[in-house]
Amino acid sequence: MKYIMSNKKFYLTKKGLKKLRQKYKKLMNSLKKLKKDGEGVPKLLHSEDPNPEYLSFQEDLNFLEARISKVEEALNNAELIEKPPEEEQDKVQVGATVKVEVNEETDEFTIVGRAEAEPSKGKISNECPAGQALLGSEVGDEVTVNSKVQTKYKVKEINY
Repeated sequence: MKYIMSNKKFYLTKKGLKKLRQKYKKLMNSLKKLKKDGEGVPKLLHSEDPNPEYLSFQEDLNFLEARISKVEEALNNAELIEKPPEEEQDKVQVGATVKVEVNEETDEFTIVGRAEAEPSKGKISNECPAGQALLGSEVGDEVTVNSKVQTKYKVKEINY
C-alpha cells in the first residue's frame, strides 16, 4: 500500500493510543482474511465480462486499505497527551478540562485530539471551533466561538 501521509499531529491519551493500536491489529487481520478469501476469484467470468464477485472483493479490499491507511497515519503522527509542567497549567492546552460560563450557565469540556472527541461526553476536539477558541486561554478570559451561532465562553477553571 502506498499512500501519501501528512505530518498532522494526532493527539491521543494513553488509552486512546491503545485502542487505536487494537483497531489497527483488527484491520490488518481483516485484510489478511479478505485477501485469503479472495484468492482464486477470477477477474473475468468469460472472455471480457467482469466477475461481480471479484468486483465486490476489490471494492471491499479498497475500502479496507483506505481505513488502514487512515489508522496508520494517525499512529505514525500520534502525540501522547501529557500533563504540562505546573508553570504552564494556567493556559488551556490539549488535555485540559475547562469549566466555562456560556449564556449564564456553566459547562465543562475536556480538550482532546479529534480521534477521541465525544461531544456528548464532554470531550471536544482541539480542532473544533470551541476547542480552537479555548486553546491558549486563561481563567477569566472570554473567548468567542464561531460556529453556526457566535457564542462567548468565559473561562472559569482549568484542570489537568
